[in-house]
Amino acid sequence: MHLFLNCEFNGFGGELISMALVDEQGQYFYEVLNCAEPIAWVKQHVLPMTNKTAISLDQFQSTLHDFLLKYEHIHIIADWPEDLALFNRSLILAAGRCMVTPPLTMQLWLDQRSTAILSTQPHHALADAQALQQAYLTFIS
Repeated sequence: MHLFLNCEFNGFGGELISMALVDEQGQYFYEVLNCAEPIAWVKQHVLPMTNKTAISLDQFQSTLHDFLLKYEHIHIIADWPEDLALFNRSLILAAGRCMVTPPLTMQLWLDQRSTAILSTQPHHALADAQALQQAYLTFIS
């Protein structure tokens, strides 16, 4: 199953704030983590868009794990490398322990697309992941 990934984070290289994964049928995972010290831009443009109460990292990882286990095989598609990095970091549970997932592959999908990705709510991880899903499915059809 293709899962389209988008993350919001606290500035360049910053901590994860929210993550969304949308499958080909529109089912999705969307969760928000607390951002203790947001940079000014994030405070103004990202945090007001989350529209969801932040949860703990343990809750986030448990919910993510439950979502991923719905699939036999997962192919993550993202349009920004940091999103893939943040997703991978989310799989790490503790020193020497990581989440067990179905077989998983990843793809960075950038300039080869001919369709612009137009989110209905820029800087909202779920809306951006849905826009990526639409653009990708339009491109391959």
